[in-house]
Amino acid sequence: MKEKAVALKYDASTNSAPKVTAKGEGFTAKNIIKIAEENDIPIKKDEDLVELLSKVDIDREVPAEMYQAIAEVFSFLYKTSKK
Repeated sequence: MKEKAVALKYDASTNSAPKVTAKGEGFTAKNIIKIAEENDIPIKKDEDLVELLSKVDIDREVPAEMYQAIAEVFSFLYKTSKK
């Protein structure tokens, strides 16, 4: 199975929910991960969540039915950034 990745961005001042800013598999996924690593952006590995998020179009907000899963990601990021 090819590696997949999805990048999210959230700006509470302009968006009501996180947006998918990049997604892909194989070479594209590796580039998304590489860019995140180079910019010290935390990476959460969750194949099920990536599968769900990969169905969201780029530059679209995450739909409400995915909020619980996204809340878990942001909780992870908050904990990671506190270390």
